[in-house]
Amino acid sequence: MQAGWQWKNVRWVLAAALLAGAAGCGHKEQRSRVQPQELPPAQPASNAGQASSQKSPARIPETDLPAGGVSAEDLRYVATHRPILSEIGLATWYTAPYKGRKAANGEVFDDRAMTAAHRTLPMGSLIMVTNLETGQRAAMRVSDRGPFVEGRILDLTIASAKATGIYTTGSARVRMDVYETPKPIATGGRWCVQIGAFHSESAAIRLKKQLARKYEGASVMEFPGEKSYWVRIRPQGDDREMAESIASHLRPAEGKAYLTRLD
Repeated sequence: MQAGWQWKNVRWVLAAALLAGAAGCGHKEQRSRVQPQELPPAQPASNAGQASSQKSPARIPETDLPAGGVSAEDLRYVATHRPILSEIGLATWYTAPYKGRKAANGEVFDDRAMTAAHRTLPMGSLIMVTNLETGQRAAMRVSDRGPFVEGRILDLTIASAKATGIYTTGSARVRMDVYETPKPIATGGRWCVQIGAFHSESAAIRLKKQLARKYEGASVMEFPGEKSYWVRIRPQGDDREMAESIASHLRPAEGKAYLTRLD
């Protein structure tokens, strides 16, 4: 009787061990799979939109983006379509110099949103950024203009930089795949040239006066950046060909001339 009871105990122990082993293997296999991109956490609604609606309308219309930068529909679109354009270069990350600063698309800049800055893609373009050093990648939308530094193609928010493994390193070589643009890339658009950075306001004002004399009918302005000054020239009609011509011929004493798109 005792021998039979011992054999039953042995069989139960073996069965439990097999089940535990199977569960352990399944857990390891699940961890090794690439997890889909998660959407940014929902943020509480603010009255920023109400405040801006009371002001006079901007010359460049605002481009509304999904909450958090990308939506579930955006992720499905990227997963089921091929890119229409790709670009390889250096990406960095940035943050707003002050609270409430607006991005170029007209919305308040948000470190937590999956967005990025690019100089010439139409505002609101849906892109996928892949870190070529680590393989990490994430979908995001263009909400701002920049980077205005030679050799760089993208500036990412803190959230976008963390999702692509760029936050800790500060910069990385990436591939940017463009999946969708609200407006054509090659035709149309509203263009300008941004020149700088200047270390002194007087240098920016001098260039502004020179450009205003040279390009009659163009809109020229100087404005402060973060610890620097910039000059922007908008040719008549925000014409792309004229902006490209200005950017290619300008040789400023300080800084560099960058072709950029306003819309």
